[in-house]
Amino acid sequence: MSASEIIARARTAGRRTLTEAEGKALLAAFGIAVPPSIVVSNAEDAAASASDLTPPLAVKVMSPDILHKSDAGGVKLGLADAAAAAEAIAAMARTPGIAAASIEGWLVEEMAPAGREMVVGAVRDPQFGSMLMVGLGGILVELLGDVAFRLCPIGETDARRMLDELKGSALLDGVRGAAPVHRDALVDVMLRLGGPDGLLAALGGEFAEIDLNPVIVSAEGAVAADARFILREGADPATHKDAPPGASLTPTERFRPLFGPRTVAVLGASAQDVAIANTFLRRLVDFGYSGSIYPIHPTAPEIEGLSAYPSLGETPEPVDYAYVGIGASRIPDALAKANGRCRIAQVVSSGFAEIEGGAALEQILVQKAHAAGVRVLGPNCLGTYSPRGGLTFPADAPRELGRIGVISQSGGLSTDIIKRGQWRGLRFSGLVTMGNSADLAPCDLLEFYLDDPETAAIGLYLEDVKDGRAFFDLLRGEKAVKPVVVLRGGASRQGRLAAASHTGALAGDDRAWQALYAQTPAAPVATLDAFLDALLALQHFALRPDRPTSTVTLFGNGGGSSVLGADAFARAGLDVTPFGPEAREPLEAMQLPPGTSVANPIDTPVRTLQEKDGWVAGEILDVVYRHARPDAVAMHLNLAAFVGRGTVDPVDNLLAVVEETQKKWPRQAHFALALRSDGSPQIDQRKRDYRDRARAADVPVFDEIPDIAAALAIVAHLERRLGERTAPFGADRA
Repeated sequence: MSASEIIARARTAGRRTLTEAEGKALLAAFGIAVPPSIVVSNAEDAAASASDLTPPLAVKVMSPDILHKSDAGGVKLGLADAAAAAEAIAAMARTPGIAAASIEGWLVEEMAPAGREMVVGAVRDPQFGSMLMVGLGGILVELLGDVAFRLCPIGETDARRMLDELKGSALLDGVRGAAPVHRDALVDVMLRLGGPDGLLAALGGEFAEIDLNPVIVSAEGAVAADARFILREGADPATHKDAPPGASLTPTERFRPLFGPRTVAVLGASAQDVAIANTFLRRLVDFGYSGSIYPIHPTAPEIEGLSAYPSLGETPEPVDYAYVGIGASRIPDALAKANGRCRIAQVVSSGFAEIEGGAALEQILVQKAHAAGVRVLGPNCLGTYSPRGGLTFPADAPRELGRIGVISQSGGLSTDIIKRGQWRGLRFSGLVTMGNSADLAPCDLLEFYLDDPETAAIGLYLEDVKDGRAFFDLLRGEKAVKPVVVLRGGASRQGRLAAASHTGALAGDDRAWQALYAQTPAAPVATLDAFLDALLALQHFALRPDRPTSTVTLFGNGGGSSVLGADAFARAGLDVTPFGPEAREPLEAMQLPPGTSVANPIDTPVRTLQEKDGWVAGEILDVVYRHARPDAVAMHLNLAAFVGRGTVDPVDNLLAVVEETQKKWPRQAHFALALRSDGSPQIDQRKRDYRDRARAADVPVFDEIPDIAAALAIVAHLERRLGERTAPFGADRA
């Protein structure tokens, strides 16, 4: 019987599960070893038919009413022969829980050889699709919780890393006299279930959960001793959709009207009152937008000194970008009047699917927009910021074109990202707010930024990724050669399937996202500050996929700060260890003032940094770069400590040292600077001035040392993931 026939038979019978015998037949069809077995109807059949099996034997009840056979007393192990198997069946059939159940038969099988009990399973994530799990523990897997997940399909390196992530990974290599197990055989099981040619690739849409528990792994191989397959309730609905407007265009062509609009229409500006659309019009003019602006109003001849037009279909030129701020109920018909003369409409108005009863109106909005040739951003958002196109929604945003592209499903948070990022030195290639993402989704804009030559790194604030599978496939694909930072809101809201297996119970709300970060050049952050810090580092650092960041030199004033900083780097998984003699000896030969430590961290009191009016720092850095050759240098200065200490403030010269170091040792090490302030207006102003100067030297400035550590940890993670882009999918990529 073929795999499809096995599944069809179960569905025809109204079952949500496969019998263990059916499940093992499915595994065998995909090359996963299972014990030899037979299915019998009763004890008498077992006595007559099981003699061909090699003892010891196991007997298991087969019933759609019994999900956990061991708990119901439906499993007997270590049976000596067919007669013992028959006796076990007779005894189990009399137990109350089994006697009351519908029995489909009894599985009699040879017991797997002794070995390490593992679980290999899969669960269907509602956003990302099939997800593979491996873990230690057998029946104790939920108690131990020692598991690793990846989104499917996995490659061989994914499988091996999953095993390495387990806290009990060393058990597979043999401990306290136990023989090591056949890791390659376990990897083979994982690939045959979740690999590019595995069971899930062929049939994953059929199953909600799969448990191979235990998989017995010994020195000889791996055998699936038990198998539980839980079918999805119904197949995926047929969802044929017409291609949206512009679907055949490249991402760059599709979004040119958004990031570089030649014409902008504004719906919702008033000739009498000041509405949000009026504010947008004024900010657009103040920002220096150089294209044509067409206010849309049914009756007013002029708004904000600009000629107004009754509809999108009546403007002098076709509209690249429309900003829509009118009442929700009026928007679908307003977009319908575009008649193919508007490319992208950003609906900032609320009153759609985010409120009870608004989902139907949102569907009508998209339908009418598509019929008129319009793609929709939003609704329920705030606007788009594009320095290259002269487009903005925040006031006084930087006009300078930067290298960071941002996608945000929150409008208000986007203002924080732009304005707080501005003061930290961030400059953007663009920022798009997406709100409900009724039509264009985060994945669409992500594809644009990956293609965009102006964008070097991408930041995402997400609450609902919409199409998780397309999102993952894009990040896992050949285009994903730029780093991505993800800040998620509402991470605990993601619904899960009711867990009927160990795998489902352990999947959790966030496992799919953690798997995505392990498999793609994307990294998570938990706060807005961490988001901005990570993007700041990516703005300035040229990532090194061939040499991921590991070793760090910490250099600055303040002994306690250095100790706490070293702790922060250690927690971030980065290495601040004392120098060897090749770097230590030339530093000691400099005979720096008492109180200076050159071990790493390099602790230099203010007195030391005043040597040669601050130029001594350059000599120290030359030694570090030439002899220690770290992956990153983190310099920290407590600005308040320099106040009133001598007639010369060495910080200005220290900034000159930083500039010179960047020129002298280009791209050898990531250089980050922490300028620590006491919060006084005087120090804060100097810090702002120093930050601008450091940015001009391509050096990111952070507020504290732990901020550098967290940002460099993100950089290291992304460098490792980007290093995998150079190997084909499924290859053994170290």
